[in-house]
Amino acid sequence: MNSAEIFILQLMMSIFIYTLLAKWVVWPWLNNKSMAITMMLLVAPHATRHIGLTFLIPSVTKPEIPEMFALMTAWGDFISAVLAIIVLFAYKKQWAGAVALTWLFNIFGTLDLINALSHVEAIPTLAGTWYIPTFIVPMLLVSHMMIFIMLFKQLKIVNKVVEIGSNQ
Repeated sequence: MNSAEIFILQLMMSIFIYTLLAKWVVWPWLNNKSMAITMMLLVAPHATRHIGLTFLIPSVTKPEIPEMFALMTAWGDFISAVLAIIVLFAYKKQWAGAVALTWLFNIFGTLDLINALSHVEAIPTLAGTWYIPTFIVPMLLVSHMMIFIMLFKQLKIVNKVVEIGSNQ
């Protein structure tokens, strides 16, 4: 197997494992938690995305790492981490805009991960950062999907309340 095939196999296996854990353990456990606690728990791992700055350290990646990939991935992850921390504070302090901030964070963070994974030319140059897209990113992707599910459920509840209120 070449490095791209191994990368894809590890990525897919990690997504599969994290999805099973989400379905079997995390989702049932979160089911009876408040929206704020649920979101804080799902967003918290993203606050550590500053680890993406590792792509900018020459001694950790191969020197041939595509500069655009390294810059976009590193700073996209860092911005996602900052947004995640803001969302955590928003729920903790019960800010009125917490849900809107969560949408912003989740859309940006998901697009950042998809963009990073689309740079297959970077695979052979990942070196010591290999574990980030093959083990950490899949967990973050599953978390993003769970957040989207919660946001859409919350949106549906709000729409029902508005619909009931307008019928009275």
